Amino acid sequence: MEFTPIDKESKIYPGEYLLHSPSRQIVICGAFKKSENLIKVLGNGRVFEDHILNFKKLKMSKDEVKRRRCSSCK
Repeated sequence: MEFTPIDKESKIYPGEYLLHSPSRQIVICGAFKKSENLIKVLGNGRVFEDHILNFKKLKMSKDEVKRRRCSSCK
């Protein structure tokens, strides 16, 4: 798992996992407001907004995604 900085060409989608650098926690993206330079996220049971520069995108290989994914039907 790697963390890549978010730049102007990055595409961030709601539901995507991000690292919030100041709090050092992995959060879920709720809204990406590029024009306002903000990202709204859900982390630690609360919703908050912060500047784009405080977040990093998680990058996982296909093998990591496959290992972490679990089936809900058994």
